[in-house]
Amino acid sequence: MAAVVGGSVAVVEADGFHIDELAGNVATNEDTLSIAFVSAKAGASEPWLTLHYDEWIAVRTGSIAIEQEGLANVTVRAGQTVKISKGTRFRPSFPEDTTYIPVCIPAFSPSRCIREDVTEEGKDVALNLKKLHASGAVDDLEYCLKDSPEVLYHMTSAAEWEQAIAEKVYYPKTYEQDGHYTHATGVPSRLVGTANHFYQDSQGDWVCLQFRRAALKACGIHVRDEEAMPVGDKPVDESWVEKKWICPHVIGGLPTSVVEKVFKMTRDGSKFTGIEGLV
Repeated sequence: MAAVVGGSVAVVEADGFHIDELAGNVATNEDTLSIAFVSAKAGASEPWLTLHYDEWIAVRTGSIAIEQEGLANVTVRAGQTVKISKGTRFRPSFPEDTTYIPVCIPAFSPSRCIREDVTEEGKDVALNLKKLHASGAVDDLEYCLKDSPEVLYHMTSAAEWEQAIAEKVYYPKTYEQDGHYTHATGVPSRLVGTANHFYQDSQGDWVCLQFRRAALKACGIHVRDEEAMPVGDKPVDESWVEKKWICPHVIGGLPTSVVEKVFKMTRDGSKFTGIEGLV
């Protein structure tokens, strides 16, 4: 059966950069895949991106220069298609006027694409994308983005933290699998429940680290406020999705120098029961 399911929707309009979504969460209300048509002017670029989907990019005219974290740079020319695998951290730029067609599986959504925006225009693009995908939650989303908590927390095993102290930087075990970022929360009352959802199968003592956005920013590390995301292979609690939790994601590891307090977490068997001095 053939049926018209939607139409082209302009989802990004920035200086030298335009995206029309042809199929996906906005254009056709479908999360299976997304297809778009993108035009970029010579000299335009995007921020560092980390994907939680696979993306195929077919370049129609011009070329794209792709800088990859820890890998050789790639140039994709007219007539070529490049695949960017889930979890890749990369930065695309456009040395000449370029048009291309990206296909994302599953479909693009702001929660699946971590943007490390540093310019006001980039932040405006990110906010507009979140509005388009917010399904009526724009007011709550804008509140969370504007009033993001300064003090943040991250939970880890005591053994991993001791190792991090020796190495002067901390990366969670699922750092690469999650898309090269560190989960955090700015709401202390959520910590114990989050620990019991994700970490009950762990062994040994655990600690909760306290740090500040300002300290991370001073180290050149950005924090993105986004929907709750899985930890490794464990999905988020459905109630967090229904409540539209917004969670801080630290785009990088944690230098141990930014951690200002370390709280001991208490357990009864596998269950977490509290955090001494905090909750």
